[in-house]
Amino acid sequence: MTAELTADRETPPFVHAGGPVGVEPVERSYVNVIRARTLIAWLPVVIGAIVLDRVALRETDFSGLLLVAMPLLAVITAVTAPPRIWARIGYALEPALLRVVRGWLWHSDTAVPLVRVQHLDIARGPLDKMFGTATLAIHTAGTHNSIVSLPGLSPARAAELAAVIRTHIKADLD
Repeated sequence: MTAELTADRETPPFVHAGGPVGVEPVERSYVNVIRARTLIAWLPVVIGAIVLDRVALRETDFSGLLLVAMPLLAVITAVTAPPRIWARIGYALEPALLRVVRGWLWHSDTAVPLVRVQHLDIARGPLDKMFGTATLAIHTAGTHNSIVSLPGLSPARAAELAAVIRTHIKADLD
């Protein structure tokens, strides 16, 4: 069944440098979701830097430095980091388990046995809806790491994976 899923997909396994080997990449549009989240995270820092520049550095030789430096640093981060983050997220649906691989500095390779899956959620926040992505949340038995999320899927692919995993849940109940 897994071979049918991967054979129908047009996306090849990761081939770009630094990406996990043997797993499928998430949707390329997920880069834009990461980019938007990065800019939102930088927003309070940039506002704080502007206020600090106008209040504390107003009468010094450094006036205007933070006004330029912090927004520039935010834009550079939002341009360079998201493609690198995206390149290190992947997944593989194997006959008995789902692998979710992510990270470089804090690398995580999570294998979820399909027989341990209790229920599934497909979540789409405002940024996901804007850029056409979804997150598949897999809830498993146990307490430690009992929720494994796979972000950056297309809504159709998330539904497809959920349907395949659901068949394993039903087969386990029979």
